[in-house]
Amino acid sequence: MDIGFSYNFPAIKGIQADKEFFIAMCPLRVIPKIFLFDEEEIPPEFRAQRIINKNRVPEITNYILDNRKDYVFSSLTASIDGDITFTPSSNQPGLKETGVLTISLDSRFLINDGQHRRAAIEEALRVNPELGNETISVVFFIDKGLKRAQQMFADLNRHSVNTTSSIGILYDHRDQLAITTKDIIDSNMFLKRYT
Repeated sequence: MDIGFSYNFPAIKGIQADKEFFIAMCPLRVIPKIFLFDEEEIPPEFRAQRIINKNRVPEITNYILDNRKDYVFSSLTASIDGDITFTPSSNQPGLKETGVLTISLDSRFLINDGQHRRAAIEEALRVNPELGNETISVVFFIDKGLKRAQQMFADLNRHSVNTTSSIGILYDHRDQLAITTKDIIDSNMFLKRYT
């Protein structure tokens, strides 16, 4: 692989199910460029995941822009179809798993989990390009074909469960309605005891 024509990410190498995977820090400005998403015309059995719900994107975009100093995202998960090389930073024990992940420029990237976050990042960058220097972690797997990508999507989403409304309200310190609700409950002994 020609190092001059590649993506290079600081990364950590791991093993799951006897297969290598990598966790890399990617600048937000790179996310819309490497993760292209245009599968709307493809029948479901030939896609690796669901069609993006465009109604969710503005909500996530606003979350980023409105909470510029304290937004938080979980990792994107993606498959790489192309040449990769991992160069450890050292051969010393404990450092062999950290290094640089080099991915050829002609590689294809497929998001297995996080397409709505990816779309929201792209929209947020249009409004505030300064976000481009911030990073998000990406978990990279080696592409093993459509069937494996579909299974990864199913596995990643199989055990996800939305939180209950009450936990969402209890833990939300941004939403004014949640804050007001907690204040009312705290000020009323009957509600405090039975809520």
